[in-house]
Amino acid sequence: MMKCETKIMDSMLDHLREHHNSICRHWFEEIKALDIIDDVLRVVVDEQVRLKYLQRCCSDYFTEAAQFATGRPVAVQFISEKQAMDTARNTGDGENQEWAHAGFTQSGFEEDMLLSPDYTFDSFVVGPDNRLAHAAAVAVAKKPGKAYNPFFIYGGVGLGKTHLLQAICQEAMRNHPSMKIYYTSCNGFMNQFLDAVQAGQMSTFRHRFRTYDLLVIDDIHDLSKRGPSQEEFFHTFNILYQGGRQIVLSSDAPPNEIPELEERLISRFNCGLVANIDRPCYETRVAIIRSKAGLKGIELPDDVVSYIAAKIDTNIREIEGTITKIQGLSVINKAKIDLSLAKKAIGERISNVNTTQMTIQGIIETISNYYNLKLADLLSKRRHKSISLPRQIGMYLARKHTRFSLEEIGGYFGGRDHTTVMHAVRTIDSRRGEDAILDKDLMILEKELTGSTIDPIGSYS
Repeated sequence: MMKCETKIMDSMLDHLREHHNSICRHWFEEIKALDIIDDVLRVVVDEQVRLKYLQRCCSDYFTEAAQFATGRPVAVQFISEKQAMDTARNTGDGENQEWAHAGFTQSGFEEDMLLSPDYTFDSFVVGPDNRLAHAAAVAVAKKPGKAYNPFFIYGGVGLGKTHLLQAICQEAMRNHPSMKIYYTSCNGFMNQFLDAVQAGQMSTFRHRFRTYDLLVIDDIHDLSKRGPSQEEFFHTFNILYQGGRQIVLSSDAPPNEIPELEERLISRFNCGLVANIDRPCYETRVAIIRSKAGLKGIELPDDVVSYIAAKIDTNIREIEGTITKIQGLSVINKAKIDLSLAKKAIGERISNVNTTQMTIQGIIETISNYYNLKLADLLSKRRHKSISLPRQIGMYLARKHTRFSLEEIGGYFGGRDHTTVMHAVRTIDSRRGEDAILDKDLMILEKELTGSTIDPIGSYS
């Protein structure tokens, strides 16, 4: 057995950052290379969710990095602190034994349950669009079966439902180590049900799913049109609910809008707390971008953060993909991350848009280019006239040419409230007929954004 020096893990992490940066996480710094036994380099991980994640998703990458760092044909084995402690006891290694006692262990959980270490409450960004869902999720994790049961979260794709569901599981595991917890997708539930039917093992299936203390199922809307699966889940739900066990579900629609879902299931899903997650406003998107970049150990300049937040308003997964692409371009081109790199990664050309369908993102970028302003300044709290007037123009154009509400427009422009947007609209509307320079600016901006001249006299109420 050969103990590993700290520099071996440092070298491995450097190799991973250079060649496989998309998998790197800030908590990689907390894992430790323990020793090499029979050409197996053992790496100790202090948390069970992280351990399972590394074992399933990162073994090949770490093995490649270990071979680079050691110059030997070693393979990496991820182990828990308990395994390291057992080895220390068996070998009488006092140094390792002392180190192992400094950590902690967790109870086991289902082998086929894969949770992401990224999806914790600490990394979840709370905003006005998800505050209720987050608060309820925290309460459920602290007191399963007592706070809100069932707990039903719904919202569009990529808005954070899966994040909250997995955060509930991870927090409950810490708070209640002996609790039986299971997280799966609705398709996972249905596939296991069909396999059990074909194998004649329904009693085993039912015993498994009806004895969990916390059952969390993602994308429950996939039960739509699945008669036998709905029947089975109905009985599973009833037994868990009547036994005071916690049920957590997510869907892309509220219970009563899931097509061809049995009324008895709809009524049961509605009997607890039903919480919605909306698309994040601009201010929340900025915080999300900083959080996602921080998880990967990436430092993004303020103007890059503002640019991404202004350009991408669809969902969080697209934001994550953009950050990964920016990081990849930076590594490949050996270039620093700046606004030009971000624009290249996103690959859009709003300043040259030739369409009659205007977007708030297009308005924001066109105005920042026209007045030679940084996005961060345009969307900031600064009130200098050189910034506040273009900002008011942007709000005016967004209200006039898009279908977004006053609250949504305010969210895009730095998290302002609806009264600020109303004031901006009235100010620009009243001034444009009296200020020839302002009127000309508006005509140029509207023509650039729509590709055609718009009547500058048209008032807006």
